[in-house]
Amino acid sequence: MVIHESRGDRIFNVINNVLLGLIFLICFYPLFFIVIASISNPDLVNAGKVWLWPQEISLNGYKALLQDERILRGYLNTILYTAGGTLLNLAVTLPAAYALSRKDFVGRKFFTLMFTFTMFFSGGLIPTFMVVKKLGLYDNPMVMIVLGATSMSNIIITRTFFQTNIPDELREAAELDGCSNTRFFFQIVLPLSGAIVAVMTLFFAVAHWNSYFVAMIYLRNDAYQPLQVVMREIFMRSQFTAQMLQQGGDAAGNLQEMLRTSEQIKYALIVVASLPVMALYPFVQKYFVKGVTMGSVKG
Repeated sequence: MVIHESRGDRIFNVINNVLLGLIFLICFYPLFFIVIASISNPDLVNAGKVWLWPQEISLNGYKALLQDERILRGYLNTILYTAGGTLLNLAVTLPAAYALSRKDFVGRKFFTLMFTFTMFFSGGLIPTFMVVKKLGLYDNPMVMIVLGATSMSNIIITRTFFQTNIPDELREAAELDGCSNTRFFFQIVLPLSGAIVAVMTLFFAVAHWNSYFVAMIYLRNDAYQPLQVVMREIFMRSQFTAQMLQQGGDAAGNLQEMLRTSEQIKYALIVVASLPVMALYPFVQKYFVKGVTMGSVKG
């Protein structure tokens, strides 16, 4: 069956496609520019001569990146924090959401209210700092994993997914066959909830990968710093070098070379830091819309 479009439909489709194309270009070009700037001559990049294609291709930024021990250590730390933190987040969020989704859970409304309360009120930075220090987590890499072990907003999304997609009849049938609550959760609920597990994994992993504020406040040892803090130091050093270069002096030549190298490292570091998240998204993209919409339609 062929559906003929009216003139108004064709005009709408053309306008819609043009707008979507513009939005795509606006979102895509900054990412593309960072990639070509990371392999171009930094002098040409600063002069504004790099627009669509790399100019005077150079991989010095990536070479310097691989030779910098702080960057490699920060990258490894971030991978460990992201993997450990995401696993802990899932271990806390999924059981909590499933328990709150059970209508026969005693105290369900009370615990939901208590959990929801934390979305609107918190102790603040100073009380949190005191608690972290009392627990022995100050300047301890475990603080990057333990602090913020879950998010109530993600618990609500996951709880709603369980309510919508795990029928009570399925649980009742499993109970008649002698299935315990723990076995039902691990062998029936989780295998049927791949969409929401993938979405929560992406949410938590991206949050851990981009986290830097917790490290700035609670970590003092440079050996524990994640990649994002190392990136911040490189950006600040680049700005400081540029200011010193403007003031002039006998070391202007050395400063100029340092600025050129740091500029190229800066773009290369952004590319390298973004790769894991960009590589993870295609694998969970098919679950993303399904998991979020199913977890947010019904309250």
